[in-house]
Amino acid sequence: MPAIVLIGAQWGDEGKGKVTDLLGERVDYVVRYSGGNNAGHTVITPDGQKYALHLMPSGALSPSAMIVIGNGVVVDPKVLLSEIDGLAERGVDVSRLRISGDAHLIMPHHSALDRVVERYLGQARIGTTGRGIGPAYGDKVARMGIRLQDLLDPGILRKKLDLVLREKNQMLFKVYNRKALDVEAVAQEYLEYAERLRPYIAETRVMLWDALDRGEIVLLEGAQATMLDLDHGTYPFVTSSNPTAGGACVGAGIPPTAISKVIGVTKAYTTRVGSGPFPTELFDDNGAHLRKVGAEYGTTTGRERRCGWFDAVVARYATRLNGITDLVVTKLDVLTGLAKVPICVGYEIEGERFDDMPMTQTAFHHATPIYEEHDGWWEDISKVRSEADLPANARRYIERIEELCGTRVSVVGVGPGREENVIRHPLI
Repeated sequence: MPAIVLIGAQWGDEGKGKVTDLLGERVDYVVRYSGGNNAGHTVITPDGQKYALHLMPSGALSPSAMIVIGNGVVVDPKVLLSEIDGLAERGVDVSRLRISGDAHLIMPHHSALDRVVERYLGQARIGTTGRGIGPAYGDKVARMGIRLQDLLDPGILRKKLDLVLREKNQMLFKVYNRKALDVEAVAQEYLEYAERLRPYIAETRVMLWDALDRGEIVLLEGAQATMLDLDHGTYPFVTSSNPTAGGACVGAGIPPTAISKVIGVTKAYTTRVGSGPFPTELFDDNGAHLRKVGAEYGTTTGRERRCGWFDAVVARYATRLNGITDLVVTKLDVLTGLAKVPICVGYEIEGERFDDMPMTQTAFHHATPIYEEHDGWWEDISKVRSEADLPANARRYIERIEELCGTRVSVVGVGPGREENVIRHPLI
C-alpha cells in the first residue's frame, strides 16, 4: 500500500493528529498537503507529553519517518520556524523536514487583509482565524503569489513584492484606513527567514515519486476536513483549499493511482468551529457535556467548538466523496454517562425527508435532523483495548455508525493518548 490518505470526515478537529502519530512508526513519509497554520493537530505521546502542531506534519513525532510540507500548503515562515525551534528544544529531530519550493508564502499583507475584511463583514463574517490563509490562496489563484523558492532569489522576491504591494497597500490604506506596508522592510524580514529555511527546501515531488517507486509507504495528511472543502463543503463557510482525498494528489504532486487506502477520521459526535450551518448542533446540557468532557476548544485559536450529535448524513457523504476505506471513530469515551445517544440518520426539509446531503446551501441551512435514539452506557471505557470489552451499548453504537456510513470502522478512540484505542481492523 504505497500511498494512504488520512482525512477528516466532519468539520475538522476529529483527531487526525492522533491517528497520524499512531501510524507514524509504520510509514516512511508523512506529507501535509493542504491548508496553513489555521489548522492544528494535538498529539499526546505515550509518556504524556502534549504537542500542538500547526504547520509541521504530525509525523514529526515519529522517530523515523521523513516529514514533508507539500506544494498545496500555504506557509507562514515565522510560524513554521517557531514550530521547528519548539520541537527541537523538546528533543524532536527536525532535520527530517522537507518543504516544497512551490508552496506559497503567507505574507504580512495577507494576514492584515484577512483580519480587516472579517471585521468589515460584521455579522456576515465567515469566521476565519485571521491568519491570512484565504488571501494567500486568493493570490495563488490570481497568479500574484510568492512562493518559498522566491526566498532563494532576493531580486525576484523584491520585484514580486513591489508589484503585489502596489495593489495591496492601496486597499489597506485607501479602503480600510490601515497603514501601508514597506516593501524593503518586508523583503528584509523574509530574506532572514530564507537563510534558516534554505536547508529544508526541496523538490518534494521527485522525492515522493522515488519513495513510491521503492514501495515505501507515504501517508498524506490533510488539514481541516471534508465539510470545510472549498468545493465540497458548506460554502462559503469553508477553508480556502481542498482537504478532501482528491486534494492530496494536487497538494503533494502524486498520481491518484498511487493511493490504495483512504482513512477517514470522525468523532463519535460532531463539532465545528466558526460560522455556518450545523444541523445537529446542541444548545442544551448535552452540548455542554460534550464540550466540557471532550475539551472542545480549538488547538489553534482556543475558541469554543460548537457541539452536536453524530450526523450520519455528513459522515456518509464524506465516505462516498473521499472513497473512505476505513473509519476511525474518536472520543467514544466522551459519550460515557449519557442516558441516550442519538444519531442523525436523515434530514427533514420543508416536509420532505433527505437521506443524503441536500443540493443547496439554503436547504441544508433549514435541515431539521431526524434522530434515531440509542441507549447509552455508564462504564469507564478509557482502559478498554478489545472490542469485546466495550459495553454492549457502545458496541451497538459503533456498529450502527458502520452500517449508516457504508464502510468499516477500523479503530475506535477511547481516550486522547496514542495507545488509547480499540483496534477492530489493522490500518496498516
